[in-house]
Amino acid sequence: MELVHRITTVRERVRAWHREGLRVALVPTMGNLHRGHLSLVTAGLARADRLVASVFVNPLQFGPTEDFGRYPRTLERDCELLDGVGAQLLFAPAADEMYPRGVEQTAVVDVPGLADLLEGQFRPGHFAGVATVVTKLLNIVAADVAVFGEKDFQQLSVIERLVADLCLPVEVVAAPTVRDPDGLALSSRNQYLSPEERSLAPRLYAALCTAREQLMAGERDWAGVESAGLRALAGAGFAADYFAVRRQSDLLPPAADDDSLVVLAAARLGTTRLIDNLRVRLSP
Repeated sequence: MELVHRITTVRERVRAWHREGLRVALVPTMGNLHRGHLSLVTAGLARADRLVASVFVNPLQFGPTEDFGRYPRTLERDCELLDGVGAQLLFAPAADEMYPRGVEQTAVVDVPGLADLLEGQFRPGHFAGVATVVTKLLNIVAADVAVFGEKDFQQLSVIERLVADLCLPVEVVAAPTVRDPDGLALSSRNQYLSPEERSLAPRLYAALCTAREQLMAGERDWAGVESAGLRALAGAGFAADYFAVRRQSDLLPPAADDDSLVVLAAARLGTTRLIDNLRVRLSP
């Protein structure tokens, strides 16, 4: 695997692959890779001949009180992991390569509606940062397919919307959430958890599973399901930002006849903020 830091080099490599008629996949990451990220690479390689991964801790998507400064950066280990699963190219740019005029002066991609709900309410500006860096990466790499994890369901929805609205010629693939045996969704931020917090963390997934079971059993009192989920999280020691039943298409509250739903939650254990979700398909 080749490690590159310049936009021009990435474009040269991808243009050469495309001239050979090869299909190219992109997996954008912020690094500190784990099995979840590697599953995205595997999914990309199943759909393409060459794979570009990116590692970039994007300052534009972090709020002023968030963990940009302490977000773990493990580039050497990331290179070894990506090489081990067959990635051909790793793009690891510096901030001034991606934002030559600084983040304050950069053009920003906004996805109204979707970006303002749920995470957007608690992390203002976050999805503008995500949408902007993903748009830049898609334009830099010119990939045929890009793979994103379902764990960040709202992020996935924002990316699908911007690709459609901006007419970007890329196929977006959603890869399933990867979990530890006790159900905790893999995340680079899990390492912030103390041993006691780590033992409690799977209760977030358990609350989502209970909500899914209630919905599949015929419960249509969305607010009641949400309130029960919030109580379960509070009882387990979480400070919840939200526990929401939404329709998958636009993340708005569902109507009585909607059958494709998703239950999403965000909550803190100590100083660590965890997010997770489960899709729910209701019987007619």
